[in-house]
Amino acid sequence: MGIAKLAELRAAFTPMMKPAVVIPEEQPFTLATSPPRRAQKRLALAVALTLLGGAVFIVAGQLSNIQLRRIDAFIPAYGTAILLNDVMTAVLLFNQFAILRSRTLLAISTGYLFTALMIIPWMLTFPGVFTPDGLLDAGLQSTNSLALLRYAGFPTFVIAYALLNDERWWQGSASAIILSNVAMSVAAVCAVTALVAAGDAYLPHITIDPVHFSTHLLYIVSCLILWNGLALALLWVRQRSVLDLWLMVVVCASAIELYLISFPVPVRFSAGWYVGRVFGLVSSILVLFALMHEITTLYAQLLRAVVAQRREREARLMTGDTVSASIAHEVRQPLTAIITSANAGLNWLDHGTPNLDKIREALRRVVTIGRRAEALIENIRAQFKTDARARTSLDIDDLIHEALAVVRDQLQENRVAVRADSDKKLPRIRGEQVQLQQVLVNLMTNAIESMAAKNGNRALSIRSEVHHSGYVMVSVEDTGKGLDPSAVDRIFNPMFTTKTRGMGMGLSICRSIIEAHGGQLWVTADNAHGAIFHFTVPVDPGRAS
Repeated sequence: MGIAKLAELRAAFTPMMKPAVVIPEEQPFTLATSPPRRAQKRLALAVALTLLGGAVFIVAGQLSNIQLRRIDAFIPAYGTAILLNDVMTAVLLFNQFAILRSRTLLAISTGYLFTALMIIPWMLTFPGVFTPDGLLDAGLQSTNSLALLRYAGFPTFVIAYALLNDERWWQGSASAIILSNVAMSVAAVCAVTALVAAGDAYLPHITIDPVHFSTHLLYIVSCLILWNGLALALLWVRQRSVLDLWLMVVVCASAIELYLISFPVPVRFSAGWYVGRVFGLVSSILVLFALMHEITTLYAQLLRAVVAQRREREARLMTGDTVSASIAHEVRQPLTAIITSANAGLNWLDHGTPNLDKIREALRRVVTIGRRAEALIENIRAQFKTDARARTSLDIDDLIHEALAVVRDQLQENRVAVRADSDKKLPRIRGEQVQLQQVLVNLMTNAIESMAAKNGNRALSIRSEVHHSGYVMVSVEDTGKGLDPSAVDRIFNPMFTTKTRGMGMGLSICRSIIEAHGGQLWVTADNAHGAIFHFTVPVDPGRAS
């Protein structure tokens, strides 16, 4: 049957029935769930090694001991940059939490927010920036104590992030839990600042004067570096996502910054103190840029997926139109034959003396064609099932005679003479009977219509012969108006037709059927003396004679 084109359409429909990429709803494709690629790992490693190499160079060259001029504008500039950077990172991570609702993201986003807010009292208490003793007038030990609490807070939140479960946790409003965490972070920073300022006299004496520190700072910083090392180790063990990768870079940079601002000489405004601050800022900015790049990439992928989905929808509509055209093309022929036979029967009834034999013959044709139409529709349905119809051993001459019987009325109506030549020793072929029969009906119908549009001799020649080893060739030749050579290359394209009322699907369907059977369909054009359509079908290897 000429529904083989629908085999192609079924293949086109198959991917439409299921999405190209399936992402479980509970694991959205986000920054916190997408695993790091090799290039991302290399970039993170390069950043970490660059920071470490720079620190080693400064320490080994004893550059950190050089005392530089005090720059009061450096503190507010550095603090503002860190504040903005960490707040933006916190907002980014809170957005991730709004999608995934996991404890881990809530912990790390709150950690970034806490770190950002802690920079504010540190700047306000820094001596000599706003006032000689700091804007809050909190005391000599407060500034450094607040800085150490800030350095201790971030790895603490990272450790919580690494130890908590990734599963979806919060089922309520994301805005409510985010706002409550923001409020708690602000309250915690205010409380810590108030306690430090009020208890300045009871804090460890790590500050000797506004510039120099006591050796107590070295012990505390050593503990903080080890604390960062623990956070780094837990992230290394966890190492599931892009976020884990860049958090390791941040923790590593934090440990390097602590070392540079405290060792080997704990003093403010030294080269090591300035470079440590710059290292921390640069690494933080790099991480934020990397995270923003990853999110931009993910959104770009989402945009491409949406565009592809729209194109798929358009293709689905086009395919649906093509399917409708294919079915209409295939069903029109048997319906036309049924109507013709029924009209013939009515004409015989309208005679003065009804010819019962003729009426009986017309009704038999209606039944035969109706059954063929039913088989055609069943074959259409079979094309959209995974268990397509099985092919059987067939006699090609029987198929030709059955197809001629289908178009007999058209042949008589248009006064077309038929000549069928066949090789008596033709081997049997293997194929689907209804499909191959429909190919023959399509080719014969086209030939009849071509000859009907031209006066003169009307002859339809059908030849079957052995083409070469393993194939049988059938040729359908007409004496119609012929085919323009320029149309030969396009005649089998879907929607291309040379008929005034044609749909451009018949020959495309025929070629698809023949190619699905392992054969070929082509045309030999003669603009003055008609056209010859040839197709080959493989021989049945088990029944070859």
